[in-house]
Amino acid sequence: MCGISGFYNPRVDYTAHAPKWRRILDDMNQAQKRRGPDNQGIYLDKSCGLAHVRLEIIDLVTGQQPMVRKEMGRTCAISYNGEIYNMKELKTELMRQGAVFETTSDTEVILVGYMMHGKDYVKKLNGIFAIALWDSRSEEICLFRDRLGVKPLFYTVKDGTLVFASEIKGLFAYPGIQPVLDTAGLCEIFALGPAKSYGKGVFKDIQEALPGHCLTYGRDSLHTEAYWKLQSRPHEDSMEKTIEKTAWLVEDAVKLQMLSDIPISTFLSGGVDSSLVTAVCAKELKKQGKTMNTFSFDFVDNDKYFQANAFQPSQDRPYVEKMIAHAGTNHRFLECSNRDQIECLYQAVDARDLPCMADVESSMLYFCSKVKDYNKVVLTGECADEIFGGYPWFHDPKAFQTAAFPWSMSMDPRQALLTTDLIASLPMEEYARAAYEKTISETPTLPEDAPEEKRRREIAYLNLRWFMVTLLDRMDRTSMYNGLEARVPLADHRIVEYVFNVPWQMKCPDGIVKGLLRHAGEGLLPKEVLWRRKSPYPKTYDPTYEKMLGDRLKEVLSQPSAPIRTLLDARKVHAFLESPSDYGKPWYGQLMAGPQMLAYMLQVNYWLEKYKIQIV
Repeated sequence: MCGISGFYNPRVDYTAHAPKWRRILDDMNQAQKRRGPDNQGIYLDKSCGLAHVRLEIIDLVTGQQPMVRKEMGRTCAISYNGEIYNMKELKTELMRQGAVFETTSDTEVILVGYMMHGKDYVKKLNGIFAIALWDSRSEEICLFRDRLGVKPLFYTVKDGTLVFASEIKGLFAYPGIQPVLDTAGLCEIFALGPAKSYGKGVFKDIQEALPGHCLTYGRDSLHTEAYWKLQSRPHEDSMEKTIEKTAWLVEDAVKLQMLSDIPISTFLSGGVDSSLVTAVCAKELKKQGKTMNTFSFDFVDNDKYFQANAFQPSQDRPYVEKMIAHAGTNHRFLECSNRDQIECLYQAVDARDLPCMADVESSMLYFCSKVKDYNKVVLTGECADEIFGGYPWFHDPKAFQTAAFPWSMSMDPRQALLTTDLIASLPMEEYARAAYEKTISETPTLPEDAPEEKRRREIAYLNLRWFMVTLLDRMDRTSMYNGLEARVPLADHRIVEYVFNVPWQMKCPDGIVKGLLRHAGEGLLPKEVLWRRKSPYPKTYDPTYEKMLGDRLKEVLSQPSAPIRTLLDARKVHAFLESPSDYGKPWYGQLMAGPQMLAYMLQVNYWLEKYKIQIV
């Protein structure tokens, strides 16, 4: 994994002032250095500059980037972040077609494939990626992003120059690109956050390359086209065949994503998702005589304060212990303290360049910093809930009846702390409704879908385009901030394409949440783990944590220069702090309730202050 950045303007000769532009490329690299602490490189041509910071996973010796290839007067250069899991198969195919390779890296496979077959070669890639590829023959630069948006890629056009980077901070390292927030950006933060609209970078004039798209910038214009779209198709497989195919797809995806020249590990929560990934990996490594590292997460003293509820019916540790015994892994139980996750709230903003999932994100960042001490590659069970229908809103009649994002159906808790003037000036309801309706209008359906099945497709599509991407962003930023590569095999596009079209009665047979995935895992896991009731990522239940957050926010509001003072109503904040513990139901997802609202506002203040954001 890596960080990429660069710029392109066909009407500028960068080589005329090469030292200046090389310094800018180096500045962009330094801004994203945490994504690639092992190596870095730059490439400058007449109209193009590419930069790259590298986390060494595959081809540790000859896989440096940017990579340049010259053939018959044509020069192509690539800067790429990601992994191509079917690279061996693709490389063999290209060699049969006459290609000669100089490295063992997947970067060269992409570059050679493009030079031989053009932009459509991206359709052959099974992986996670953000790619910048410059071609001297066409005088174009192409930006490609993987199908589901696992790897980030942002861009802007300034004075005719396309500027791009893996992270927003990389763009701010380019001269003249400033952090500005307009009404739309404020609505992103307060009406949608910690989610954000796909294609938008929240800051004014900053965009995000769309998942499954290729963006091309040349002499004439900038245009974007989809190379992949999720489609609705009739499902004709029997239940038995559906289980069989799902089992094969899951196992094949996990095996493919074990590709690495260094040892891999897994996150193991004791839930069915991470346990399936762990079981497949451990089984494969045992064939090689290897024992895999696994890691689980919890909070200090959570056993003392934990109370079962509808969202978190049980603690993880007993199920983790069953999986350790079953898979024979070398396991480490990691714990996060209240102070650690509060301090990491600000590092999480540094990592994402935006306010994010509060302590749900800061604690993951902390855990990733500990995992990095043992392994640089980890496979996770992320995305199964969005794909297989694991969340409560897939089963809640209210979500079917409410024309709103099912994980955030009411604007009231989002406005609970805001000033009356801010609420009046921001079209929060309208903004969120428009974002929701845009996605609903894009949902692929079939003419024969019954109303209930059509609505199920809509909820599934909303999850894939919004909720899953928020969690993927969380996983990417918290891991890459620590020089850790996190992979998500259950988000293999083949699984998504197949399961999206499986009827609900097969996804959830006999009302069993994620029943299809559980049936597909028969024989791989202990029964108690395979059929365990869903429990999400853990959070602390220590009441001291809430008090610490409240004290921090009161301290911030006492500072005359705190930027959030103009956005929050101090009287509302104090009344909020005096309300019952946990302050009601979640306002985003399953875990973000009252304490997380306080933490989010602390992040917003830090973000406005650190990035010196101008609000217009």
